[in-house]
Amino acid sequence: AALSPFAATRRIGHPYQNRTPPKRKKPRTSFSRVQICELEKRFHRQKYLASAERAALAKALKMTDAQVKTWFQNRRTKWRRQTAEEREAERQQANRLMLHLQQEAFQKSLAQPLPQDPLCMHNSSLYALQNLQPWAEDNKVTSVSGVASVV
Repeated sequence: AALSPFAATRRIGHPYQNRTPPKRKKPRTSFSRVQICELEKRFHRQKYLASAERAALAKALKMTDAQVKTWFQNRRTKWRRQTAEEREAERQQANRLMLHLQQEAFQKSLAQPLPQDPLCMHNSSLYALQNLQPWAEDNKVTSVSGVASVV
């Protein structure tokens, strides 16, 4: 029986099994409260640091340049996420306010009688149409031979 060309190249085991083992992951760096406070103050003033500014800050805080760089990258990511969440919350609040105002305006429009149009005053059909308020509870619609009328 002939084997498919793909069957001969099939290997057993995981494809990365024969590679060198990965390097050990560096443990998470803990910063002191003073370091975090200074980093946060600087971030509040300035979201990005030039390399010279970063080196000076790292030296002043007894941190490496890479630590300051990474801290600022992570802090910017957190800042972007927070501002996006705040904008979304503000958008939802504005939508709720608009809905409330629309409902309030609609309720007021139901309570106020419509101004009488002079043209409608002299035409009984237009007068009836102008005063027709299908949403009012006291209007009962009846149908006589397919023609609806308001009683």
